[in-house]
Amino acid sequence: MSELPKPTAPAPLPNTASSAELEIKDARIIFEPIWADLESHFGREHLRFPKEIILLGGAPGAGKGTNTAFIAKTRGLTCEPIVMSSLLDTPEMKRIKDAGNMIGDREVLAVLLRRLLREEYRDGVILDGFPRTKVQVECLKMLNGRMTQLWREFHGTPLAIHFRQPVMQIVVLFVDERESVARQLKRGQEVKAYNDEVRRTGQGELQEERVTDFDEKLARRRYRVFKEQTWDALLSLKNIFHYHLINAEGTLEEVEKNIVVELEYQSSLELDPRTYARLRMLPLASDIVVHARQELVKRLDGYELNHPEVFQRVVTVVEKKMMPIVKSHALSGHANINSEDAVFDEPPALAMLIDIFSERGYHAVVDIHRIEIPDHFDVHTGKITCRLKKVYRTIIRFKGSEIRRG
Repeated sequence: MSELPKPTAPAPLPNTASSAELEIKDARIIFEPIWADLESHFGREHLRFPKEIILLGGAPGAGKGTNTAFIAKTRGLTCEPIVMSSLLDTPEMKRIKDAGNMIGDREVLAVLLRRLLREEYRDGVILDGFPRTKVQVECLKMLNGRMTQLWREFHGTPLAIHFRQPVMQIVVLFVDERESVARQLKRGQEVKAYNDEVRRTGQGELQEERVTDFDEKLARRRYRVFKEQTWDALLSLKNIFHYHLINAEGTLEEVEKNIVVELEYQSSLELDPRTYARLRMLPLASDIVVHARQELVKRLDGYELNHPEVFQRVVTVVEKKMMPIVKSHALSGHANINSEDAVFDEPPALAMLIDIFSERGYHAVVDIHRIEIPDHFDVHTGKITCRLKKVYRTIIRFKGSEIRRG
């Protein structure tokens, strides 16, 4: 497999270079050596990054910790999220901090890219706390570009399943400053009460008491830092990746509903374009359901206007012969009914039957069973002549009765 051209040093920018150009230059200086090191160490065919990366951001008190597991479940992810604060708390990172040095963008990106190559993240992962700076934003764009390049390069090869079209989504849980501060201070009170109880009883483990959770000014400052740094970093990617701003100010149930609405499956986003092109002519269930009630009303009115006699006969069969059986199965909510009524031989009759039950709130399915019944025996030849008997088997389901016990 051909090697990528060796990265060349970017041309010097003129003194009039914009801050954006400088950020791109700094990001390239950081990203290229790290990528080259990964390729040299693992081999290009083993640079298998997650199919989906969800960049999770949230205002202080927005409930990232509370909602991360639900977001993962909604997207079908089973692996633990990558939390940058924990990732940067490794012995190697501690040595850098103990030496009096800052953990810079280079160290952050290097440790992150190696972590993303773990097999447990192949189908997707939530990434909490990245990017936080403009340079990290540019590095993320470069990573997405390389992942896309690998997907195209290995398409049509035996390794294609390991290099799927990458999907990057940004999820921001948002609360306003007032709500954020209130939640931070409330959390501080709850943690303090819990820790006091742990100290009194000696049972349990102490939780971290953040200084910002006990000082309103510091809580406000933490919120503003989020708006000026993390928020801006993620917002700058809005026109590049799929962006979801989720209102997190309601109850847990309301927030979960908002998450589901924002992150529900989107085949055009997640499928390979060739796969999507093959399937797109099939209607979505959601599209069918949206107009199902209106279409049912049109059909029923059409039966009354265009086939009143047959419609009346079907209604009579349902009322006189079927409903007594349905009522006798009210507890189970499930009735199987066989009928040989000649009305169902009429072309629109079975459609009418199903629609009548649907309009009344039942779910009905009809199956036709054809049975040969001996009708005549020729004593001279021994030949048996059969007639065809049609049995219409209707399965009717509905919500059964709830029996009170105790």
